[in-house]
Amino acid sequence: MRIGVVTFPGSLDDTDASRAVRIAGAEAVRLWHADKRLPMIDAVVLPGGFSYGDYLRCGAIARFAPIMDAVVDAARGGMPVLGICNGFQVLCEAHLLPGALTRNQHLRFRNHDQALRVENAAAWTNAYEPGQQVVIPVKHGEGCYVADERTLDELEATGRVAFRYLGGNPNGSRRDIAGITNEAGNVLGLMPHPEHAVEALTGPSTDGLGVFTSVLKHLAGAPS
Repeated sequence: MRIGVVTFPGSLDDTDASRAVRIAGAEAVRLWHADKRLPMIDAVVLPGGFSYGDYLRCGAIARFAPIMDAVVDAARGGMPVLGICNGFQVLCEAHLLPGALTRNQHLRFRNHDQALRVENAAAWTNAYEPGQQVVIPVKHGEGCYVADERTLDELEATGRVAFRYLGGNPNGSRRDIAGITNEAGNVLGLMPHPEHAVEALTGPSTDGLGVFTSVLKHLAGAPS
């Protein structure tokens, strides 16, 4: 299977995301922000970093990159799309996910290993058991997830909260939300970095690998 990883100007974690894809057993396909079409791929990853220098707002300019029209169309057509950290911000700016990511409430950058609880089993999370606890690094300054109460209630009621912070909320996100999915479950945005937890040698765990093996499991079972 082929998973595209987008590189925007300012992306930092595209190489790590591609490596995680390969470790999971898929082929990583490098995609460029100025591309107008997607090649023959099965899923897309929007990696972490500081796309376009985070000018205006995090993800606000990347949302208008030429490749995002194709990503949005593919996501609405059912293609699995993963947004990690800055990628999560881009997904919210592109209205593929509700809500927004704002400055950490304590106004400090956070970079540490973070305990999470997996809350659902969708395209990018089905390799985990709901309720499973994992450890995945966070590194962000604008990771506070916010949405109005109606949206938060809807996310909870429809099982769209994918990950929740445990043992301390690093940024003040509403209801300790670390990641959410869209209504169809094929789009996931999360602030923690699963691509940094795929190898025992370099990560705090290999708990992040499940995000990437989940989508392969999903694609293997998806109709052609």
